[in-house]
Amino acid sequence: MSKFTDQQYLKNDQYRDASNLDVRVELHRRFSTNSYGWFPWIFDTLVTLPNPARVLELGSGPGHLWKECIDRIPDGWSITLSDMSDGMVDAARHNMTAAGCAFTYEQIDAQSIPYPNETFGIVIANFMLYHVPDRPRALQEIHRVLKPGGYFVAATAGQGHLDELNRWLKKVNSITDFVPFNSPFTLDNGLEQIMPIFQNIEINRYDDNLRVTEIEPLMAYIFSTIKAKEISESALAETRQGLEAILSEKGEIFITKDSGLFLAVK
Repeated sequence: MSKFTDQQYLKNDQYRDASNLDVRVELHRRFSTNSYGWFPWIFDTLVTLPNPARVLELGSGPGHLWKECIDRIPDGWSITLSDMSDGMVDAARHNMTAAGCAFTYEQIDAQSIPYPNETFGIVIANFMLYHVPDRPRALQEIHRVLKPGGYFVAATAGQGHLDELNRWLKKVNSITDFVPFNSPFTLDNGLEQIMPIFQNIEINRYDDNLRVTEIEPLMAYIFSTIKAKEISESALAETRQGLEAILSEKGEIFITKDSGLFLAVK
C-alpha cells in the first residue's frame, strides 16, 4: 500500500500531530503570490451556502480553515471538525476553543461516518480525499449523511501542483518509480470520481504560485512530506545545493501552484 493512503502510517507518523501540516501551511502563507489567501478563498464559497446549517469537515487537521476565517463563520452554523488522527483532533480542539468557538470534535474515518442519513447540510473535505484508500466508499458516505440539496465541498490540487519541486526531487532520487507527491484525487481526475455519486458539480481553480526567497522554509517543507524519508541525506543535500544556486542566480525560487475545489450538490 502506498504511504499516501496507508491509514496507520498517516495516523501514527505523518499526521500524528499538526507539525508537518503547519510547516506546509507556513510556506504557502509566506511565499504565495496571491495575497488573498487559500483559506479566505475557500470561505468565499462556503459563505454562499445555506445558513442555518449543520456542517461537517472531514480531515480538518488543526482547524486552519476556521482559525483564519473566524470572523466570517455564520452564526447559524453548527460545526463538527473531524480527523482520523487523534493528534489532529486535539490540535483543532485546542486552537478553536482558545478562539472561543463552540464546535464539536470527533475522530472520524471518512469511509465510515458515524452519523445517521441526511444529518448535514454541508460536508467539507479540504486536501484530504487523496489519503482515503476507498474513495468511492467515502464519497457514498458523504452523500449518505448529506441532506437532500446539501453541499459537498472538496478541495484538492491539480496535476501541475508544485511541479518544479516534484521534478527536483525526482532528479536526485535513485528509485526509478519515485513519485514525490503522487495524488490519486486531483482537480484533473476527481470529477470522474465524484460524478457517479453527485450531480451539479462545479470546478473552481485558485490562481496562485510560490516565489520563495529563503531556503530553510522550503527545505522544512520537503522534510515534512511523506516521501522525504525515501530520499537519502546526500540527495537532500544535493537538492539544497541546487535550490541555493537558483536562489543565488534569480533571487527567488519559482514553484507552480495548481489548486482549487469541487462544489457538488446532493
